[in-house]
Amino acid sequence: MAAITEADQISDIAFGFMGSKALFVALDHQIFTHLSKGAADVDEISEKTGLHPDRAETLLTALAGLGLLTVSDGRFANAPGAEVFLVQGAKYDFGDYLRLQVGRQMYGLISQLGAAISGNMPPDATVSYEDWFEDAEEARLYSESQHAGSLGPARQVTKKVDLSGARTLLDVGGGTGAFAITLCQAFPELTATVVDFANVSKLGRRYVDEAGLSDRIRYVDGNALRTDWPDGQDIVMMSYLLSGVPGSEHDGLVARAYHHLVPGGRLLIHDFVVEADRSGPKLAALWQLQHTAFTPEARSVDAAGLSNLLSGAGFAETEVIEMIPAMTKLAVGRRPT
Repeated sequence: MAAITEADQISDIAFGFMGSKALFVALDHQIFTHLSKGAADVDEISEKTGLHPDRAETLLTALAGLGLLTVSDGRFANAPGAEVFLVQGAKYDFGDYLRLQVGRQMYGLISQLGAAISGNMPPDATVSYEDWFEDAEEARLYSESQHAGSLGPARQVTKKVDLSGARTLLDVGGGTGAFAITLCQAFPELTATVVDFANVSKLGRRYVDEAGLSDRIRYVDGNALRTDWPDGQDIVMMSYLLSGVPGSEHDGLVARAYHHLVPGGRLLIHDFVVEADRSGPKLAALWQLQHTAFTPEARSVDAAGLSNLLSGAGFAETEVIEMIPAMTKLAVGRRPT
């Protein structure tokens, strides 16, 4: 990331929360979906959304200022990116992920960041996913939105890693099964076990059933850090796990994966990973920081450190591959035969 030089660059950072909230409010009122049918003026959007015309105009103006909308002769239209990614039902739509998980959950929890960094978290603060997901509604809101957010990376794994020889997959902290479902669909001989909290597993079984894969994907309920894992695995998958647990757990998780893999088996770790020199990228670094807000002992992971973590546990042929550009990477290691 280039070093900033101007005051307005600092302002962009300081006032960034305003743009975030404008996006979430627009998604709540389906602004981009309404505009997918064609450009509209303020009165038309007011009628479609039920918003007062003055407030609709203020919101639309802010969205245009952010580059999410264009405006010509008083008529607003979706910017190309908004049309592709923020219209409900579009092929690459991830608006619900932004609206629900980021807007309704993460946005509020980030207020704990100052206390987490200083080590002064209040007694009633949310300090782990386990605490958070004791609430069935919070587990549902997070997991259903995350499911959509994980399908893209899961599809990338099928293209970047050949799993055609694998028969068993263990997805540790695998949520609603986005990775397990996608990988089993891509590799018909693969079966999977997903370990996650009970409130998440309940939702995951529904997704698995809807995918017609109940005979090939099973769930084990429990905290993945303490629950027993099945042995004899060809693949162990961990997606967004290291960033969400205390850093002191990393060595143990990788060691457990090694132990539960067959010789020649592979560990796949997908997560927010910064570059070895810790210069960024920005989004990966910020996601790592926001995890600290509700897992105060979380540890920022860099590419070299992740590679060394696998090598130190005995894995060979380790590599770190870019996944979501400027945000996530995939580390792969093989247990020697």
